[in-house]
Amino acid sequence: MIFGSEWLLVAAVAFVGTHFIMSHPLRRSLVGAMGERGFSAFYSAVALVTFGMMIVAYRAVPLAAPLWSVGDGLWALSTLVMLIASVLFVGSLIKNPALPGGLTSASNAQARGVYGITRHPMMWSFALWGMCHILVFPVEKNIILSGAIIVLALVGASFQDRKKSSIDPEGWLAWMRQTSYFPFVAIAERRATFGNFRPHALLGGLLVWLLATWAHLPLSGWPAGIWRWVHL
Repeated sequence: MIFGSEWLLVAAVAFVGTHFIMSHPLRRSLVGAMGERGFSAFYSAVALVTFGMMIVAYRAVPLAAPLWSVGDGLWALSTLVMLIASVLFVGSLIKNPALPGGLTSASNAQARGVYGITRHPMMWSFALWGMCHILVFPVEKNIILSGAIIVLALVGASFQDRKKSSIDPEGWLAWMRQTSYFPFVAIAERRATFGNFRPHALLGGLLVWLLATWAHLPLSGWPAGIWRWVHL
């Protein structure tokens, strides 16, 4: 059976919507009924099922004509932005107050490296991934899927600020004062400084960027990143 893009849109809304509903308005009641472990298992199962629905629908939607032409200029831009996204993602894996168990470090965390750029480096890495994929693959079904990832990341980051500040007003608000939601705003306002990146962020980000873009060809059939121009 061939599905239309409307089914992909429904699956994308289900994927994003269940994340927000279970993480915020329903979280307390679900945890009360299931306990923390039960809630985590249920949350993960719903996320996996709705994500699977979205992927199945994506694959079933026929490939449409691109909305704009994509040349080397757009590929070069997306390649550079994906390098930045990779550094943000790897840098966010260590000493991130937003991660589970990291809240207690918010009041004394340092806005250095990726956290000087934004207090949500992981979320912005996902959003930049989605933006780059729309930029170089501007077809309807990819815009829906990548758009869902962008909305989940950026709206989720805003909800995260609200949730964390209600749990630990002193610590999280102090963290918000020295960081910014949007990249580079805190640096422009001199609340943070650019630099002091941890080695794992730069080296790990570079490695992830090289490996992920190299794997693009065998996984999708399209060369990506520098591998569009460099052939081993």
